[in-house]
Order: sequence, then structure tokens, then C-alpha cells
Amino acid sequence: MNISTTDRPATLDELQASGWQSKSVKQEIRDNFTRMLAADEILYPGIIGYDDTVIPEINIALLSGHDMLFLGEKGQAKSRLMRSLVQFLDESIPYLDIPGVALHEDPLHPITGTAQRFLAEHAADEIPIAWWPRSERYAERLSPGTKFADVIGEIDPSRLTGGVSMGSEEALHFGLIPRMHRGIFAMNELPELDELVQVGLFNILEERDVQIRGYPIRFDLDIFILFSANPSTYNRSGKVIPQLKDRIGSIIQTHYPRERSQGIDIMQQEAAADLDGDYPVQVPYFMAEIIEEITQQARNSKYIDQASGVSARFSLANYRAMIGSARQRSIVLGETPAVPRISDLGHLYASSLGKLELDLMGSHQMSESQILDALIAEAIKSVFGQYVEHYGLEQIGEIFSKGVRIEVGDMLPSSEYAERLQAVPPAWEKAFEVNASDSDAVRAACVEFVLAGLYSIDHISRAQKHGKVRYEI
Repeated sequence: MNISTTDRPATLDELQASGWQSKSVKQEIRDNFTRMLAADEILYPGIIGYDDTVIPEINIALLSGHDMLFLGEKGQAKSRLMRSLVQFLDESIPYLDIPGVALHEDPLHPITGTAQRFLAEHAADEIPIAWWPRSERYAERLSPGTKFADVIGEIDPSRLTGGVSMGSEEALHFGLIPRMHRGIFAMNELPELDELVQVGLFNILEERDVQIRGYPIRFDLDIFILFSANPSTYNRSGKVIPQLKDRIGSIIQTHYPRERSQGIDIMQQEAAADLDGDYPVQVPYFMAEIIEEITQQARNSKYIDQASGVSARFSLANYRAMIGSARQRSIVLGETPAVPRISDLGHLYASSLGKLELDLMGSHQMSESQILDALIAEAIKSVFGQYVEHYGLEQIGEIFSKGVRIEVGDMLPSSEYAERLQAVPPAWEKAFEVNASDSDAVRAACVEFVLAGLYSIDHISRAQKHGKVRYEI
């Protein structure tokens, strides 16, 4: 039940008079999710490529009231999916605004002794109510370095010196999970979590109680718990205790984009690149295809450790670097718009190195730079091959078969390309979504793509010197 900000009760008696009803966090999420699903509202904004695979499984888990584990390689939107579940919470919920209580207690069903005693000793019109917004009801933690005290709690020595019994709740300093009572808690990279903390999580999932230093404190904790993990570590024996695995209601398996077009949509959405301004950038679609295809090639390369995965952030970094290289040329040469070319891919080393984990058995002593060169070459060949197959670029090939020599480079003026290629083949007009006849910069990008493509299928030769590349028959 959402109550408007202007009508929010400030005391317990006002809350009771408003008709507000207490419900568990999972019931709250299920009710709001059901309403949004029935109204055909957008459920997971910004999530691309999961409509027929991941999304239905999440929906069923929410309706089932399950805690969830998101299982997939890095860069598959696991964290984004977990954070998106916040939208299924009420806009805000009431809690007891009383001293000495660290939790956001349900005004009608408090779980701590302190809150229960306060309600017993005060009239309803004397019990203050505050409101907890949905944005604050989600917390997440990265497993490496996480200690038991961080997420479960610890005995507070200062309270013991005041005469508090060690086995009482008053002796505890609560960790993040108890403090998220009536909210959502997400633990990233579950297999990296210390086994002692895993046992604490098992107790919360099974008994909803808190055990610290052997002292069980019985709480009816109300919390929706989410996990994420990489399959290579989650499925490794001994990384996650069996009891904890058994208590996780649903495993949601994520995946990389099944289609290159989906990967491009994700890349362009997440890159959020500013293509306007004083030096606008026009990205030919074939250049976006090549950037995403480099990532696709990496995900299938025997030289890359596939157990680690190749994140979508690899595409994002390369896409931004390509745009940055084109914009630098535009600024220096005074050309607008800036149009990325194949030669701009020569700057991907800075944005790529460190993001690929090599397979030490399959790399055969190849350096990361050499592997990246091979990935770029295969990507160009793959994309160009599809253009040749679909549009047939024989006319363009014929032009270069007549002995034309063209030197290319990321800082060469576009006019130099135009001088070497006066006539624009009709095939270009149908093959590319950009108009090569109206813009020297667009024509230069098309020229470099075709040259690199012809070289990739051994139709022309290439010589490289001092950062410039010359193609010839």
C-alpha cells in the first residue's frame, strides 16, 4: 500500500487509522510486480537480449517468493538486474522512529525486544513513525574482504562493560543484513565469501536468526536476499557450502548477447557517448559492428580464458576509444563530422589490455597485443564477409584491382582519400547506411573498411610504416 507523501501518518495511531497493513518484503514485491505485469509496464528498463531467457525466470522467482542467485560470467548485467528489483518495492514504508533501535522496525510487528517494550509502555499516539524510501532499502556487498561482523554483526565490548549480558540482543552491534530487515540485500561473488560468513547466511535463510560467537539471537528477520556468482567458481567443489546452495530458491542463469545486433544495442546504450557538441561524431554502423565483433571473437578465442569471460565493458571501452580517436582527428584537422575509421582501431590497445585474461595453455607465448591484433583482423574479416555476401562489393574490388595505391592513417586528412578515389561506386550507396558521396570523412571510413576487408580475404597486400598503412595490389 503506497501512501502519498502529503498524507503520511506520523504516529502509530495515525498509521492504524490510515488502514495501512503490514506485509513481508517478498509479498510487497510480489504485489507490486503483479500489478506492473498486468498493466504491461516496463519491468526491467535498459535490459537487452533477455526477454525470452532470463526475464521469465526472474518473473517466476518473484512470484514464487524465492531468494535468487544470478549465475553468469562478468559483464552480463547481473548487478544491474539485482538493483532493478528495487522498483518493485513500495515508494516508502513506515517504521518505528524510536531511540535505541538499529532496525527499521515494522510498527505493527516489531522483532527486537527494545521496540516491543517501547510499544508496551507507550500509547499509540506517543509512538513516532518515520518513512523508509525504496532507494534506501537495497544494499549490496562484494564478497572478497567481507567479514562476519560486516554483514552479520559482532558483540559490542562497550555494551558488555555496562553490564549487558553477552547472550542478549542488547550486546550486539548489527551488521548490514540485519540492518536491511524489510529490505533487499545482495551479495556479489558468493563463492569468494568466507565459509564462516556463508554459515551465517545459511542460518538467516533457514532460521531467519542471527548467531554471533555461538550465541543465537532469535529474530524473525524479513529480508529478500540475492546473490551473484561466476559459474566456474560456483560449481567448483568446496567454494560454496552445500547447505547454503540448497536454501537458494532460484538460480537465474545469465548469458552474453546471442546476436551481434543486441550487443551493439547494449554497447551504444551503456557507452552513453556524447556524439554532439562542437566536434560531432558520426559512427558508421559497420564500425560499431566491428567493435562488437572483436568482443564476440574474444569470447570464442582459444587464446582467451573463457571461464573468466569477456565483459561487455570490453566493448564499451573500445567503442569510446574509437570515438575519442576520431574526435581527436576532427579537432586537429578541423574536419566535421568526426567519422571513425579502421585506422582508429590502432588505439584499442590502451582500452583493451588488461581486460582479457589469457589462456596460458592456448596462447602459445603470444602476447596480449598480438592476440588483440588477431581478434581485430578476424572481426574485420567477419563483418566484411557479410557485407560482400549481402551486397556484393565487386565494383569496389575492381577499382582497387587497377593498381590504385592508398595510404591510410588515423591522422590523415579525409580529403587525401577523396583525391585517390574520385568516383563513388554505386555499390557503396546501398551497402552503407552513410552517404559516402556527400562527405569526405564518411568516404574515408568506407575506403578503409573496404581496404581492410580486401586485405583480410587476401585480395590486396598491406605495408605498415611509421603509423601509416599502404594498401596495394
